[in-house]
Amino acid sequence: MVTTDFNKNQLAITPIIIGTLSWVNTSSNSYGIEYGEAELEGAFKAALDGGINFFDTAESYGKGLSEELLAKFMQTTEQPVQISSKYAPRLWRFFPFSVTNALTASLERLRLPKIQLYQVHWPLTYLMSQKTLLNTLADEVKNGRIEAVGVSKYSLEQMQKAYEILGAQGVKLATNQLKYSLLYRQIETQGFLDKAKELGITILAFCPLAKGLLTGKYTVDQLPTDGRKPRPDFNKSELEKIEPVISLLTKIGKKYDKTPAQVALNWLICQDNVIPIVGCKNAEQVRQNIGATGWKISQDEFNQLEQITRPWLK
Repeated sequence: MVTTDFNKNQLAITPIIIGTLSWVNTSSNSYGIEYGEAELEGAFKAALDGGINFFDTAESYGKGLSEELLAKFMQTTEQPVQISSKYAPRLWRFFPFSVTNALTASLERLRLPKIQLYQVHWPLTYLMSQKTLLNTLADEVKNGRIEAVGVSKYSLEQMQKAYEILGAQGVKLATNQLKYSLLYRQIETQGFLDKAKELGITILAFCPLAKGLLTGKYTVDQLPTDGRKPRPDFNKSELEKIEPVISLLTKIGKKYDKTPAQVALNWLICQDNVIPIVGCKNAEQVRQNIGATGWKISQDEFNQLEQITRPWLK
């Protein structure tokens, strides 16, 4: 378990978080794989069996469907489950009660009296100011319906401002959910990691396996045949570029009896304030991702991976 100081309490966060965006079969995440509620419940139970009890969802994931699925699965266990959900700052939401009503709706779908982490899904708030939005969330922390407040996709300047607005209310900004992997390292050069460490903010890394590129499953001789096929980062020239990265991940993995994907996730886990969010649609995928936890690559291996992926800092 990784312990992160969210707000005034110590909230124990597992080394990886299970993402549920792919549970609702969106066009950008299903990749043509058939699965149903039984497979998703299997993924949920496999996570708990493996010691991972933190799940990431949002009101906009399937119009609340992923929250409803989590609620249904939570009724089948007495084990503690921790939830992160997200508020969608839509155009027509411009009063404080819009925020409180959205939180109430999420809690009702989740069948919970409070939520561990509630994040702003994106920084554009239209007619509602960031101050109004974040002050309302700070009030909900004081009301006991939220344990910690986070943001998602906020720029460095926006993250700093959110930290200051919440801080003025005595509430700590807990997280910023950002795209981050060995093949997408721009948040390092943009200063996010350093600033987050300085402020005590945890980076929740989405797309930690670069849509599957870091699994080693796809090569110039084995191109994807599913929804990844038209993506430019899965064409032959791009796959040729990442061959040295996959080769190094494979080499390190053999030492620990781990897959390239598990090594790629471990590289993120090794960083003090980074927790990867992994999408898992069945029990086997969960077990594979849990295999990235409970061990660490050496500092030298970490440095080798850092060095070989420097072209992706840009």
